[in-house]
Amino acid sequence: MRHGKKFPHLGRKRGHRKYMLANMACSLIEHKSINTTLTKAKALKLFVEPLITKSKNDSTHNRRIVFRYLRNKYAVTELFREISVKVGDRPGGYTRIIKLGNRLGDNASIAMIELVDYNDTYSTTKPDSRKRRRRKKKSSNDNAQNLTTDQKLVSEEAPAAEEVSAVEEAPAAEEVSAVEEAPAAEEVSAVEEAPAAEEVSAVEEAPAAEEVPAQNDGVEKEDSEKKE
Repeated sequence: MRHGKKFPHLGRKRGHRKYMLANMACSLIEHKSINTTLTKAKALKLFVEPLITKSKNDSTHNRRIVFRYLRNKYAVTELFREISVKVGDRPGGYTRIIKLGNRLGDNASIAMIELVDYNDTYSTTKPDSRKRRRRKKKSSNDNAQNLTTDQKLVSEEAPAAEEVSAVEEAPAAEEVSAVEEAPAAEEVSAVEEAPAAEEVSAVEEAPAAEEVPAQNDGVEKEDSEKKE
């Protein structure tokens, strides 16, 4: 009979039960939700919620009390640094148990136990996803500064445009002068070469004309000697 035994024994001895609940509490603190049997989830709820209440007051004494139950320094650090800040405004009821049906092997009832503040599905307040921007009104000083900057930009761009036009015009002028000078040079060379060609042809033709009558005189002399 269960006379005066208000907590679930879970079919385990005292030492085994404490270590199991401490291990489940560390897993819940790390992962924020775990799946287990319904009876173990109810026992874990009774075990972990007083520890979360202790974590709201961060002191060395409270840390030592929580460490005596959890026996894991990383879980204690996570509980006092993050979870206590997240659940600081909640007066109690830090965990939620959701039934998931029965297990296939032994038909045991399965449930999920989770920290309430880390579930966005059941939260009533949703974060505003819209981005808000503030527009600043332009003052007279800002307008004056904009005008001065525009004038500076115009004054800086003007010399650059003149330099570009000068650079673009210079090669065009050089090309035109080169095109105009080329035919003149060719004409001068043609004029200089023409008399030289005529002189060479006259020199080559003159000896040939003199040699021809000399050969004719020799032939006439031979004919006259034969007749005699």
